[in-house]
Amino acid sequence: MTLTTAPTTPPVAPATPPAAVPATSPAAVPATAPAVVPGVVGETVAGSGRGVVPVAPVKLWICPNDDLAPALADLLAAHWLDEQERQTCGRFLFERDRRQYLVAHTLVRRALALEAGLAETDLVIWRSSRGRPFLRPSPGGLPRGGAHLDFNLSHAGGYNLLGIVRRHRIGVDVERLDRDEQALATITQTFARAEREWVAGAPPGRLRERRVLRLWTLKEAYAKARGLGLGLPFDEFCFTLDDERGVRAFCPPADDRGGRWRFVELEPVPDVLAAVAVPADDQQDPVLHLHYGFPWSRAAARPVVLPDPVGDPPA
Repeated sequence: MTLTTAPTTPPVAPATPPAAVPATSPAAVPATAPAVVPGVVGETVAGSGRGVVPVAPVKLWICPNDDLAPALADLLAAHWLDEQERQTCGRFLFERDRRQYLVAHTLVRRALALEAGLAETDLVIWRSSRGRPFLRPSPGGLPRGGAHLDFNLSHAGGYNLLGIVRRHRIGVDVERLDRDEQALATITQTFARAEREWVAGAPPGRLRERRVLRLWTLKEAYAKARGLGLGLPFDEFCFTLDDERGVRAFCPPADDRGGRWRFVELEPVPDVLAAVAVPADDQQDPVLHLHYGFPWSRAAARPVVLPDPVGDPPA
């Protein structure tokens, strides 16, 4: 049996998106009607209206593990994942970790298949020397146009975040607000001095944890977009954030000669923080298409305007 294309209706109904966090939370993004972090993303839009055909925007999928039944996840993984992915899956000691991996990687193959126009089993995923996965280039171009798709995956606490772009690179990260004080202190030690001072300005508790994980997700997303991951020291670049306005400024590391980036912060469900990083590009329509749930079909997404670029090349 070969599973290559999704049915027009899903075998199981996607989970209903959870209720939104209160609007008073500065990073709140209701899952039922994804909004934006005030001052970070901007207003939702219906089209570009620029008079030119824009490059395909950033695509983002937020998928909870519960959106894919365990038996169905096993079935899809058995037919879609490659040998290396199946071996990795078999090494997990705990079922919760195995399930997280299965849902995350079937999500990757399904979304890439929809974007590329290829069967899930025909996708060849290579990995860089640093372990970053990427789709093998197609010399003749992809059936749905173009020759390049870059993607990035993150998962934590039962949620999976996947970003796909057709130009440049993308980095994403998702984290839950569930860290203890020692873990937060360890994370904070990796930050630049100005960031550590900003974190220390919040009282211990939820507000300080939110500041730490907002910075952490942004730094992870940027480092992953660069293809460096934790190989890039986190104290070599710095974000200036505002509780009400998101990313105000960005000081890139010395080796980033481009320097200009767009950063998005989201809270798709209460206490789950997500960040997206993409290089600034005047030729790309600054729109993010936000999807919730497992991508059974090319369903309509919610378009959201990306924020203005921040950062300048080092002198």
